[in-house]
Amino acid sequence: MIARKMLRDAFIRFAGNRSRFLDSAESPINGRFRSARNDKLGVDRSILTRTGGSEIAEAALVLPMAFMVLLGIYWFGRAFNVYATINHAAREGARYAVAQTCASCGNAAPLTSNISTQISQAMQASGLDPGLASAQQTVTFPACGGGTVSCQPIPIGSAGDFCYYTGVQLVASPPSGSGGPACGVSIDFQYPFQLSLPYTSLGGQPVNLTAHVQMRTEQ
Repeated sequence: MIARKMLRDAFIRFAGNRSRFLDSAESPINGRFRSARNDKLGVDRSILTRTGGSEIAEAALVLPMAFMVLLGIYWFGRAFNVYATINHAAREGARYAVAQTCASCGNAAPLTSNISTQISQAMQASGLDPGLASAQQTVTFPACGGGTVSCQPIPIGSAGDFCYYTGVQLVASPPSGSGGPACGVSIDFQYPFQLSLPYTSLGGQPVNLTAHVQMRTEQ
């Protein structure tokens, strides 16, 4: 009986102490509860606050660089597209210049105005202005009969022109037994392209893209 009474008194004292501890833990101090759950939420909020500032700073550094890379990919891709277009236009002009015109009447040389029209139409089909093309008059090529061939400027578009070479020796040193050097025509011109890359040395700088096509004259 004595042991049972002692155990009961000890349990009552333990229960009373636990009740007072819980009451004090849940009581508000300065507007906040000192519970374990609220303490955990407070720690989580502080972590989020500290990492949020660093993420914003990292994004402010990385996003402009990523934007510049994407912008560079676009403009260099556009430059390659313009380069391919002007070379295609020069190829169309050279193909027309070497094609046979009239086998029964001596194959007269094609008119330079028609060659200019072929180049102009190919450029306009891709949205380029033929009037911006300019001839490279300082370039010379070896001629089939000896000597060199100089640029013959041909008007194209409203204010542009291109270099037209005839009788060009296409191979400088033809192999022996090949029947002589191959002769043909050459069409050369430049087209300006402006890169728009801000905060770089290429921003607003014009770049001259070169079109150069040679083609063998058909017999």
